[in-house]
Amino acid sequence: MSYSSHFGRRISAGIALLCLLPWLMFAHGSNSQERKTPSTPVAVVLSVDGAIGVGTALHIENGLQEAKRRNAGIVVLQLNTPGGLVSATREIINLILSSPIPVAVYVAPAGARAASAGTYMSYAAHVAAMAPATHLGAATPVSLGTPGTQNKKDGDTKNKSAMQNKVLNDSIAYMRSLAQLRGRNAEWAEKAVRDAATLTSDEALKNKVIDFKASNIPDLLQQVDGKAVSVQGNQRILSVKNASIFEFESSWQTKFLSAITNPNIAFILLLVGFYGIVFEFWTPGLGGSGVVGAVCLVVAFAALSMLPLNYAGLGLLLLGLALMIAEGFAPGFGILGIGGVVAFILGGIFLFDPAGADIDFSVSWPVLISTAVTTALLFVFVLGMIARSRRRKVVSGSEFLIGARGVVVAWDKLAGQVRVEGEMWAGQSTEPMSAGQNVEVQAREGLTLQVAPIEKEV
Repeated sequence: MSYSSHFGRRISAGIALLCLLPWLMFAHGSNSQERKTPSTPVAVVLSVDGAIGVGTALHIENGLQEAKRRNAGIVVLQLNTPGGLVSATREIINLILSSPIPVAVYVAPAGARAASAGTYMSYAAHVAAMAPATHLGAATPVSLGTPGTQNKKDGDTKNKSAMQNKVLNDSIAYMRSLAQLRGRNAEWAEKAVRDAATLTSDEALKNKVIDFKASNIPDLLQQVDGKAVSVQGNQRILSVKNASIFEFESSWQTKFLSAITNPNIAFILLLVGFYGIVFEFWTPGLGGSGVVGAVCLVVAFAALSMLPLNYAGLGLLLLGLALMIAEGFAPGFGILGIGGVVAFILGGIFLFDPAGADIDFSVSWPVLISTAVTTALLFVFVLGMIARSRRRKVVSGSEFLIGARGVVVAWDKLAGQVRVEGEMWAGQSTEPMSAGQNVEVQAREGLTLQVAPIEKEV
């Protein structure tokens, strides 16, 4: 029995080995083929459409990390933007400059633009390209174009303030440094900042502001193939002619961050949070308004911490809210309410610092006016009605009995029965009383009333 059993195990192992042998040979052959066959290059495409903000920087950072994981040959940043936050733009440029993978900024599709921040990003890229019917430029800091600061002659800086000259010269030096790094037209770069100059795709190619003009991404990859670029100080020859295109989508975290850092959304979240906390104090017990308000306030403060906040504007906004709340407790609609609305609107106007962005970065007028009117009506009328209702005498419930008057029906020593508001109650007192005597309710303990005798009114 033992010999046959041992022999049977050997036969079984041999059969298993014969069954696995073809699979092992196939796996070995496929692995050898993979080692011999070069992998297809990958081009990771990141789309940026809209203002440059904190969410944009996070999207590009995640996209560059994904490109590194895929060992991509190039990252194509398809761009269409009017500009955006200065801090986010500089963060994106630092990501491009430190990227171990070449980055191509491609202004597309037709009709797109790379204004302000987009121009800086194009100059920072290893490869700059544009689609037909696109343009770039107008990189002048928006704070130099605000009302009251614009000079009569464009480009004249003699009458500008020291701060304006500082901002302008810093922007020019930054743009020129990027142009010199990538070997692009530094003179036009300065003109784009100083005079808000713009170029079409044909003009940009002619003036050596961009490297290529391409109708689509495959066309761009065909043209850049074989180009030498400097990546982290090392020369690299791009080999992306037949690269497979991988489009990197924004994550929900990036989309959420982009939404809450919109100045209008951040402003509304701040107000909703304030409303919720105020109503929770005035109507305690439910908890719903307090929870919603707390969540909105935390999200609003998180968004404001990433935006160029002007604390003077925030102070005016809170002052306006406080004055409108105070008006809710005052009779009529007077100076407190008017002052609160004015302070609220001024706070909304100056809530964000224009020097922190290269576009008009502020709360829109329709949002500002509608929220000011809504807030005034809410605090002046609704909170006023709540305050007046709280001052009214209670007309129902157990609290209504306190102070009510009644008549003793039967009494023995310090306890008996009293009639109050047409109902019979058990009564107690610290003084002896007699039937028919008038009493006043002092307190209630369950179904027993604490009463005191009333002196006869003269």
